Amino acid sequence: MTRTRFAPSPTGFIHLGNIRSALYPWAFARSTGGVFILRIEDTDLERSSQAAVDVILDGMKWLGLDPDEGPFYQMQRMDRYKAVLAEMQAKDLVYPCYMSMAELDALRERQMAAKEKPRYDGTWRPEPGKTLPPVPAGVQPVLRFRNPQGGVVAWDDKVKGRIEIRNDELDDLVIARPDGTPTYNLCVVVDDIDMAITHVIRGDDHVNNTPRQINIFKALGQEPPVYAHLPTVLNEQGEKMSKRNGAKPVTQYRDEGYLPDAMVNYLARLGWSHGDDEIFSREQFLQWFNLDHLGKSAAQFDEAKLRWVNAQHLKAMPGSALAPLVAEQLTRLGVSVPAGRLQSHLPQVCDLFKDRCDTTVALARWAAAFYSDVTPAAEEMAQHVTEAVQPALKLLAATLAGCATWDKATIAVAIKEVLTAQGLKMPQLAMPVRVLVMGTAQTPSLDAVLALLERETVLARLPKP
Repeated sequence: MTRTRFAPSPTGFIHLGNIRSALYPWAFARSTGGVFILRIEDTDLERSSQAAVDVILDGMKWLGLDPDEGPFYQMQRMDRYKAVLAEMQAKDLVYPCYMSMAELDALRERQMAAKEKPRYDGTWRPEPGKTLPPVPAGVQPVLRFRNPQGGVVAWDDKVKGRIEIRNDELDDLVIARPDGTPTYNLCVVVDDIDMAITHVIRGDDHVNNTPRQINIFKALGQEPPVYAHLPTVLNEQGEKMSKRNGAKPVTQYRDEGYLPDAMVNYLARLGWSHGDDEIFSREQFLQWFNLDHLGKSAAQFDEAKLRWVNAQHLKAMPGSALAPLVAEQLTRLGVSVPAGRLQSHLPQVCDLFKDRCDTTVALARWAAAFYSDVTPAAEEMAQHVTEAVQPALKLLAATLAGCATWDKATIAVAIKEVLTAQGLKMPQLAMPVRVLVMGTAQTPSLDAVLALLERETVLARLPKP
């Protein structure tokens, strides 16, 4: 069975570049009937924060990337890592190294001066017939992994193809700190073994870790998983997407009115494709997804394209599904929808205006005119609500007040009566009515808009007859 994982570090707020590394393993697990696991790699105590964990959990919940297992926290698994370390010590897979930071720095400087690759030189690695330096008093050693010597470590990456690294290019990795706490590469391997991970789908910033991790897997007698290293997501300036470069937390897109299915659609296309398909549902994505169509080159984020994708999904959604999302945005705007109108009225408003909107925030701004007072812009008032049109506006108010019923057809008849009586064309009357009633001259069909407003509201916003 396929078992994938997303293993973020809560050292900064998760952004779209990060969350794409959750989307693909989630999709692969779902498309193959497998299991998706969430693991929080929180061993960097100084930089990890609960706020960052919350954004990970909230962002994944919003996008519907629900894990089947987890979240597991590495800090809660320290005893397990230490037990594996003890096994490795017993099997002579690791050794103590007493080289100080100052000695390491001096070694690096000498190597760089000699145009050599900076790396640990194996001073404390025990070998038959080798005499080790005397152990310095009062120094707690790090533990280093005995990396294999000679040969290559290789894997067939599902994105990058065959990758081979000579073992002699890899130095002996620090696998435990002086206080005995294990380091990242060991924790990851132990987790992947214990959680029976079959496929590791992650960002290509981890490629350098992979040969080291494969060697640790093999030292522990385990077969490594299949790897797929995803190209970087670049921001609109062509730099690697990061918080430092202005990337927003994933949850901010939710607050800005983006739809989770639109985000999944957009993110899916940042590094994967299915022919020329641009707009697709979550179900289609899972039906089509496989690792063979992952892109090999970096993808660039484009907010205008994201807004366009969001607009397409918004138009396709029924008003009944949009209404609760728009109600949340209205609450943020300080506008409350009467309980009785949430299910009966707001969906109709959403259906009428959704084609004009690219986010639920934009849709909520239209909807606000139905549930709160309207303040038309002074320029629009001056342009459209002129002295010459006042008689027609007053006649319309009187005609609407006398309508036997309040529906689109009846309102359309009333408008035509006023146009005929006043000798006006539709825009001459419709524009000023829209400005007074909705606060702007550009709206959908006037009769449809007025029909969704209460008669009392319309009459209160028009000049008194």
